[in-house]
Amino acid sequence: MSALRLLTAGESHGPQLTVILEGMIAGVPVPTDALNRELARRQISFGAGGRMRIERDQARITAGVMAGRTTGAPIALEIANLDYSAWADREIAPMTIPRPGHADLTAAVKYGYRDLRLGLERASARETAARVAAGAICKLYLAQFGIVVGSYVTAIGEVEAILSEDLPYPERLERAEHNDLRCPDPAATEAMRQHIQQMAEQGDTVGGVFEVVALGVPPGLGSHVHFDRRLSGRLLGALGSIPAVKGVEIGPAFANARLPGTQVHDPIVRDPDGTLRRRSNRAGGLEGGITTGEPIVLRAAMKPISTTRTPLPSVDLSTGNPTTSRYERSDVCAVPRAAVVGEAMVAWVLADELIRKLGGDSLEEQLPRFAALRRSHLADLPMDNTPWRFGYPGDTS
Repeated sequence: MSALRLLTAGESHGPQLTVILEGMIAGVPVPTDALNRELARRQISFGAGGRMRIERDQARITAGVMAGRTTGAPIALEIANLDYSAWADREIAPMTIPRPGHADLTAAVKYGYRDLRLGLERASARETAARVAAGAICKLYLAQFGIVVGSYVTAIGEVEAILSEDLPYPERLERAEHNDLRCPDPAATEAMRQHIQQMAEQGDTVGGVFEVVALGVPPGLGSHVHFDRRLSGRLLGALGSIPAVKGVEIGPAFANARLPGTQVHDPIVRDPDGTLRRRSNRAGGLEGGITTGEPIVLRAAMKPISTTRTPLPSVDLSTGNPTTSRYERSDVCAVPRAAVVGEAMVAWVLADELIRKLGGDSLEEQLPRFAALRRSHLADLPMDNTPWRFGYPGDTS
């Protein structure tokens, strides 16, 4: 059972999104402007549709935080939909033509909808704003232990960023914050922008690939003893739950699948001071469903947005006749925005695992336990009693 439970409610054009985050410990500082910064990051993307010019997402904390700190009670947040006023009093004809690739038809089959809009309102990626708000709180919690979660875009359509292995993750994350495609490669960024513009002119959409990286995560989170405790599975599922994400890998998993094992597995070495390290991180920071202490590196593939200006073949469910899809206001490319949602989902999973690992009900309890956890990674090798320890990223102590 998860220590943290996340529940969101609300429709794309309803009055608001509502978030409940239950299980967060007491004492975590939660400045509202930190939540709003994360929401603003989610709205930045070259290729975003008109909706992002309307919304100015702001989180309103209504429970679980007092005097700027969590109380241990369920946290409730509200995010208003500014576009609601434009739809509230409109009489809208039922939507009966499903868009290929969207949840229009599958939701109607499952729930018996006669109006497809009932499905698209909840299936809309607008819901991810609620996840980002909750993820912002999880990031604030993880920051108390020196854990950072960030993201960057590595591909838009056929355009791929060229990132040297010598470019450290902190610098990649920093560079990503300085352009509207979240790409650390300036040359690729401009090519991506041109490609998105070309797709827009053709009445089409484009997907891509983003990476989410978690730095400073201690070894020992997750477990190999139960399938649902494997952190690898939880992280894959969390990223795979983001709308339009159709594939996720840990490290270069698909490339590794084509190589012999001797070129894939990370050699373990011992430094002169006894620190155990891996010479590489092709495992993406996870072995046996447990963190290794190396950076957690996850890569997600996002398909092109389902709503295209160019019509696609469909069927009008009200008549049974063949027809074409109708355009609904949408993005041309949402990969940079999805990357920020990916951060939120990874932060939520890691926060849940760390709370489970450390136990207790308050930050005051957990901080010394985390320090003890680091000390506990000092031990004796059973072979010769030579002191050894797990290496923490950036740890020189």
